[in-house]
Amino acid sequence: MSIINENEIARCVRKAVEEYFNDLDGEKPHAIYEMVICSVEKPLIEMVVEQAGGNQTRAAELLGINRNTLRNKMKQYQIK
Repeated sequence: MSIINENEIARCVRKAVEEYFNDLDGEKPHAIYEMVICSVEKPLIEMVVEQAGGNQTRAAELLGINRNTLRNKMKQYQIK
């Protein structure tokens, strides 16, 4: 059984945001919070729904969110 190392995830986010700032080349950053959340949330939901065998109730439980919230997020990210 593999355990997700939260520090590893945080390091990945820090590295990606640092690279984002470096790549701006003088441009003004915009909506960073939304960009990061969307970048993380969609693949997270996809993986958990897959792990739950497509069962939205189970996926919502695994994510610790309400099933209706999950369904709204799936619609938002166009996840089937």
